[in-house]
Amino acid sequence: MTRTRRGYIARRRRRKARSFISSFRGGLLKTQQDIRALASSHRDRNGQKRNFRCLWITRINSVIRDGWVYYNYSKFIHDLYTRQLLLNRKILAQIAIANKNCLYLISNEIIKKVKWTESAGVI
Repeated sequence: MTRTRRGYIARRRRRKARSFISSFRGGLLKTQQDIRALASSHRDRNGQKRNFRCLWITRINSVIRDGWVYYNYSKFIHDLYTRQLLLNRKILAQIAIANKNCLYLISNEIIKKVKWTESAGVI
C-alpha cells in the first residue's frame, strides 16, 4: 500500500492543541489534560454565574424578610417587572447591602403605583 499523506485536518488539530498548551501555566500539558481543562473551565464559568445569581437572590430576600420591605421576594420582583423598572438582581443586592432605606423607598414606590389585586393576578 502506498503511503498516505495526512492533510490539513491533522495539522489543524495539532495547531489547536499547541495553542491550548501555550496558554497553560507550568510547561507542556498533554492533549487529554487540555481537553479536560477546557471542559472544566466552561462548566465552572456557568456554575459561577449560577452561584452569583443565588447569592444576589439570597441577599435581597434577607433584607426583605428583615421587615424593611412589606413584600415577599417573588412579589417584589414581579411588581418591578410590571412597573418596568430596569433594576437587575445584582444592583438590587448591592442596594440592599449598602442602603436598606433605598430599597425601602423603591418598594414604597412600587406599592403606590401597583394595586395589590393586580399584583396577585385578580382583577
